[in-house]
Amino acid sequence: MAALALTPPTAGQSQPRRSSCWGRRRPPPPEPRPPTPTPAEGLRCEEEKVAARKTAPMTGGVKKPRRSVALREIRKYQKGAELLIRKMPFQRVVREIAQLHKSDLRFQSHAMLALQEAEEAYLVGLFEDTNLCAIHAKRVTIMPKDVHLATRIRGERH
Repeated sequence: MAALALTPPTAGQSQPRRSSCWGRRRPPPPEPRPPTPTPAEGLRCEEEKVAARKTAPMTGGVKKPRRSVALREIRKYQKGAELLIRKMPFQRVVREIAQLHKSDLRFQSHAMLALQEAEEAYLVGLFEDTNLCAIHAKRVTIMPKDVHLATRIRGERH
């Protein structure tokens, strides 16, 4: 039996095209763009420059509505399961508070994560209640008085 020698294709040759198992075709290549004008082509005669100066400037244009950005962010954060507060700043705050009660305390990493999960769950619930208080007052903006009312209703602060 004779062994076949495989050699790479030269510059003029191309390798045979493999067909995919699903039989999909590649989309046609995009059409080439027209070349951008060079500064010499962009020059206008003096009358055109004067006429261009006399025309009124365009006002505004179409303003893009931004009302869905907040709703999109809400959906994004409700879908995600990641922690929203950075770990190191949270750790520093926890260690600072723990120093007030007892010095030289150590924390396991899982204990710190459990604290952070509980803290974020508490804050999310508090902000949900705060938002309900703002809506009850016929507002969409939460205010400190909404936070105070939510904590009073929850019975957390006397």
